[in-house]
Amino acid sequence: MGPGRPTPLYTEAQRRRRDATPWTLVQGVLAPLQFLAFLASLALVLRALATGEGIWAANLSVVVKTGLLYAIMVTGSIWEKAVFGRYLFAPAFFWEDVVSMLVLTLHTAYLAALAGGLLAPEPLLVLALAAYAAYLVNAGQFLIKLRAARLQGAAVPGHLDAAGGLS
Repeated sequence: MGPGRPTPLYTEAQRRRRDATPWTLVQGVLAPLQFLAFLASLALVLRALATGEGIWAANLSVVVKTGLLYAIMVTGSIWEKAVFGRYLFAPAFFWEDVVSMLVLTLHTAYLAALAGGLLAPEPLLVLALAAYAAYLVNAGQFLIKLRAARLQGAAVPGHLDAAGGLS
């Protein structure tokens, strides 16, 4: 790329591997599914904090959201290995992976506190909100990368973009 142009997110070989791996589709399905679970869970957590009602449902929703997070983290690391040759911290996704580790840590702390009865209901739900705040930052990072991939793909006619559509 010339002066003033950003470094491409993918090399041509990485783009071909990204477009060929089934893990790209898996990520494309899991990401919006996790986001929908997040929205539902956020509503339940906020309701439980505001009213003291529905704590069981709020906790269950956080567990479901965390299960989806684990699924997307595992499959995402497999995707990263298929595309970049390493399971985590490939240069193109280094900071996203760093924040993902924080997100994973907070969600796992929530599960440990829930399973071990280590926190009362209100602090436990506040911990869920902290995990969700980190998740939103991370989701934003990935949306920025998705946009960068689409913009890079628009420069290469006839190839599949990150979402599987033809540019």
